Amino acid sequence: MKKIHPLQWINQQITIRRYVVIIAVIFAIIGLFFTAVFIGMRFNLFNVKGSSTARNISLGMVPSTTVTSSCQPIGKNTPTTCNWDKTQEWSVVHDAFIKDGAVMEQVSNQTGVPARMIAAAVTPEQLRYFTSNRESFKRYFEPLKILSSLTKFSLGVSGIKQDTATQIEQYANDPTSPFYPGPTIAPLLAYPAGVDHDTELYNRLTNEKDHHYSYLYTAAFIKEIEAQWSKAGFDVTARPDVVVTLFNIGFGNSHPNANPQVAGSVITLGGHDYLFGELGTLFYQSNELTDIFPR
Repeated sequence: MKKIHPLQWINQQITIRRYVVIIAVIFAIIGLFFTAVFIGMRFNLFNVKGSSTARNISLGMVPSTTVTSSCQPIGKNTPTTCNWDKTQEWSVVHDAFIKDGAVMEQVSNQTGVPARMIAAAVTPEQLRYFTSNRESFKRYFEPLKILSSLTKFSLGVSGIKQDTATQIEQYANDPTSPFYPGPTIAPLLAYPAGVDHDTELYNRLTNEKDHHYSYLYTAAFIKEIEAQWSKAGFDVTARPDVVVTLFNIGFGNSHPNANPQVAGSVITLGGHDYLFGELGTLFYQSNELTDIFPR
């Protein structure tokens, strides 16, 4: 057996130790990285306000997008890219709105909220559902050309949460609330004597055969937001950018001011990212369905 010279043995040990130190340093760096990520997530350091603060658009109105003739492939085995109004999802919402046009017009007459504003609030909610539930969209909603009725935390075709609907009712009955819309809304939301409130409210919002209450609560929310801003000196009755954004982010984020911003959930549609309020505004400003929902 060949003997190893002492100096050679020492050099081997130094080399081994050097590799051990390098490996230990690498794992230490990885550990620090994951620790930093954990701390950041724990204390919400990586949260982006309103889903995409960097993409929030200062108001003025959001400009309409340039209309393309059709969805165009952006590469082999990749999704298509096109504007929201050229997508399959919008085609379904478009046809479903035609079916529901009379119901929305009825709610509009009852509340004074234009049917187009109601549709603007519902549009991004439906498009968001269709883009995130592709299998259900392809199998059921696209062939039947109907709106989805959400039945988990957000309810009905407009995706109103049950606690939000309860807030809407409370504000409609409270003349001291800044959201009080006047005396005309409360009777529309009143319950027959003896019914269980929570059960009846759930049934109202999840009725797949009649979307009247989904649109009614949507219109009541809009009316209450408009009331709050009007009392603060701002008219938002023709501001879908404000109304639709707040429909997504809720009463608690409604702070009347002279420089509101479009915000809300990010919805990827036709290869583009839109903010919830932006997408509703683009529908409102477009020429889509103006024969049914005039501007």
